[in-house]
Amino acid sequence: MSRLREKLERGAFVVTAEMPVIDGGGMDEVAHQLGFMAHYLDAVNATDNAAAHAHVSPLAVSLAIRECGSEPIMQLVCRDRNRLALEADIMGAALHGIENLCCLTGDDVTAGDEPEARRVFDLDSVQLIALAKGMATGRYLSGRAIEPAPELFIGAVENPGAPPYEYRVRRAAKKVLAGARYVQLQLCFEPERLEAFMAAAVESGLAERVAIIPSVIIVRGAGALRYIDEHVAGITVPAATIERAAAADDQLQECEDIAFELARHAMSLPGVAGIHFISFRRDAGIARLCERLGIPTREERESVGDRPFVPA
Repeated sequence: MSRLREKLERGAFVVTAEMPVIDGGGMDEVAHQLGFMAHYLDAVNATDNAAAHAHVSPLAVSLAIRECGSEPIMQLVCRDRNRLALEADIMGAALHGIENLCCLTGDDVTAGDEPEARRVFDLDSVQLIALAKGMATGRYLSGRAIEPAPELFIGAVENPGAPPYEYRVRRAAKKVLAGARYVQLQLCFEPERLEAFMAAAVESGLAERVAIIPSVIIVRGAGALRYIDEHVAGITVPAATIERAAAADDQLQECEDIAFELARHAMSLPGVAGIHFISFRRDAGIARLCERLGIPTREERESVGDRPFVPA
């Protein structure tokens, strides 16, 4: 059983983060990036051609993460592979003992730097989740048996800050019905949207059926916030937040303060099972943020039985 699964199933607070994309540098680069944050993390996401840009494959990065001593979450998107290739990658991961999956539809190719690439989208994220669940019970999508069945801990992604807002919890529930056991939320720079999503998840009982993990990003300055607002589908960065960063004498520190405030708010909400960090900075920002939030290292949390965490 994966560490992520074991902790979430017993209600422990978890800390995950996204591995920066890898384009070169080999294992040394993977180890370098993990070195900034690994001691706080229960698991690390290996992204799958993030934002429709080609990078080292999620399976290769997952294997590298594990070789460096951390637990991977292998992301899979539907944009670039048909069902046969997706099944092959899932079984390839299982062959190497990688259990954690995170299933996404994926950004359109027009979001990337090779917009002429052919879209696949043989499946969508809900269908991919159902496919993975079927494989975990011992069957390929065709019905052919898998013996023994792979151990898989299946996750999904949902956006709490994109319209239609009232549909988002129901959409997450569909993914849970398909087989998702945890949901990592997309970035949300509007605390009231995240708060409304979590309130609806608690009221509907969804938060009792699946582990919900909000995401927070650390960027370098106002330019990055503006880029996210203008170019990342489904993510809105309020003008006041961009202006606050732009007006700061130290934009790096201001953006870290913004991330701290968003993370502290997210962690205070009922129904939240953990926190997921993303950093565009390739520095020790995630570790500093954990320290500011009062999050102990993974070893320290485990030494006291991973009691439910209350933010400072």
